[in-house]
Amino acid sequence: MKGETREKKIAFYIGSLRKGGAERVFVNLADYFRKEGYEVVMVTQYRFEEEYDLPPGVGRILSDIGEEEVTHSRIRNFFRRLNKLHAIWKEQKPDLVLSCIGKNNFMAVVSVMGTDTKAVVSVVGEAAEEYPTRAMRMLANLLFPHAAGIILQTERSRAFFRKKVRTRAVVLPNSLNPAFIRPRYEKEREKEIVSVGRMDKNKNHEVQLRAFAALPPAYSDYTLTIYGDGELRSSIEELADELGIADRVRLPGVVPDVADRIGRASLFLLTSYSEGVSNALIEALALGLPVIATDVPSGGTQELMADGVSGLIIPAGDQKALEGAMQKILGDSAYADSLGREAARIQERLAPERVNALWRTYFEGIMKKQEIK
Repeated sequence: MKGETREKKIAFYIGSLRKGGAERVFVNLADYFRKEGYEVVMVTQYRFEEEYDLPPGVGRILSDIGEEEVTHSRIRNFFRRLNKLHAIWKEQKPDLVLSCIGKNNFMAVVSVMGTDTKAVVSVVGEAAEEYPTRAMRMLANLLFPHAAGIILQTERSRAFFRKKVRTRAVVLPNSLNPAFIRPRYEKEREKEIVSVGRMDKNKNHEVQLRAFAALPPAYSDYTLTIYGDGELRSSIEELADELGIADRVRLPGVVPDVADRIGRASLFLLTSYSEGVSNALIEALALGLPVIATDVPSGGTQELMADGVSGLIIPAGDQKALEGAMQKILGDSAYADSLGREAARIQERLAPERVNALWRTYFEGIMKKQEIK
């Protein structure tokens, strides 16, 4: 009501808080807005055992329907989930809800209809993968213009959508995890090549193993360490054994202190076929590591680094290009250091206080329009 002042309320809507890039971004944003005096609630459809912890003061609501409500009809289940989400917004009365990833964005736009809540949708990955079918592309172009805000990760992502979406969308970066803000390690680097990411087909750790195995004998005292876990872990172990490099390949799994583990390495690899804007790449650059990364379709890699200046960019899946880039960096320590020092400048560009302020300004603008209406 007019004349009343109250704490603004923001809801974050995502599938779960299982450990991943988008989930971590949402948790970090929730923490920021809560500390800035907003009321914050996290709404997830699912809850898993291995998840990010929510910051103090951030509530959580599960939006999935109960087992007793599930039927054999997918359409009926969909509408029951939609109605439950709508009821959550009616009860919680957030001023704004931020959603991300595929169908969640559709649910957010439709479920706020008939409420005072404004929906902001965000596309955090490769748009063509989040909306791979003709039907999903049509829905995105139909529903997104009804959202109060549209957030993309890269300028290149605009081209995926129709004009009504392109012209209203803004590009907002992810802030850097504070754990990776530190002085660059300037002493002699360990003879270790590192990578961080889920062990799945998209991350293409196979090309890392094959390129590593093909390095000349001069680099036989280097190790390759891949942090993360996933369904292809056993395949990676088998391939390392097949290539005769099992004694030089380390798979520590998921660890909490990645920054401490990789900060002294000689080289960081990102070999994905597809990414939005990779948090793992942001963090490696921030630590000042010499980096080789693939040119992903979203343009995420090129948003973060300049080829030959703050790292080397290669085509996805190109083993020969990876081998050449690895030798170029490992064989020239002065060049490697120049890449790393330039890479570390991203600490300033993506500093949390700077980036989070951009998100706050954008959200405040949307909520202010709501008050005027």
